[in-house]
Amino acid sequence: MSVLIVIPARYASTRYPGKPLVGLTGSSGTRKSLIRRSWETASHVSGIDRIVIATDDERIGYESKGFGAEVVMTSEHCGNGTERCADALDRWGEEFDIIVNFQGDAPLTPPWFVEDMVAAMRADPDRMVATPVLRCDAEALAGFQQDRRNNRVGGTTAVFDKNGRALFFSKEVMPHVGRELRAGETVPVFHHVGVYAFRPAALAAYRDWTAGPLETWEGLEQLRFMENGWPVHCVEVEGRGRAFWELNNPEDVARIEAKLAEMGVD
Repeated sequence: MSVLIVIPARYASTRYPGKPLVGLTGSSGTRKSLIRRSWETASHVSGIDRIVIATDDERIGYESKGFGAEVVMTSEHCGNGTERCADALDRWGEEFDIIVNFQGDAPLTPPWFVEDMVAAMRADPDRMVATPVLRCDAEALAGFQQDRRNNRVGGTTAVFDKNGRALFFSKEVMPHVGRELRAGETVPVFHHVGVYAFRPAALAAYRDWTAGPLETWEGLEQLRFMENGWPVHCVEVEGRGRAFWELNNPEDVARIEAKLAEMGVD
């Protein structure tokens, strides 16, 4: 099955304007834009046929072409990354069996997260939408809870049934952990990794729907599928000791740079 990675990127982020062009310093002091680091991370995913950056902003397009990325200019009316992926696919004019939405604000995404998600799609042709989830450790859970206490929008959590079918995604910490966890106790919270795999038919359907109340309140694009009765399949992935964090707020720059230094990423 042919696989296309689309990295959607917009300049006019509500929470962090200009985020794709924010510089991140690596382990040896090299400074690269967030969009470049995300593209370089996506380039390490195996089994991918093509990678494109989808944007409506000439500044991001210019930066992306400067480091060798393929760029497709999309409509300024795309409301989220999934809409931008659908628009990019239409404009690209090529057919792919699986389209991956690789978030442009997650340069710490391990390549096997995407590989495992794509493998799950290949294994079951009835899966129309898939996304990875990672069980939190105590440090990650503490980070989520600290963000909420400080009224910051941090990562997203996911709850799903025994077959991996998503029940809900939220910016709140779900399920509620109402007590201190004992040492060594399994954390019941899953961090939703903001990467998606779609069949072309799923993107076509998404484009024709309007945002529902849950998507609007949570600000989470994947809820549009669920509000229209389409299942989203959660694929549990292993961290293998790798830190994972998205760049959601200016405060996250220092977190990500510290992890880049720790991992030895230039």
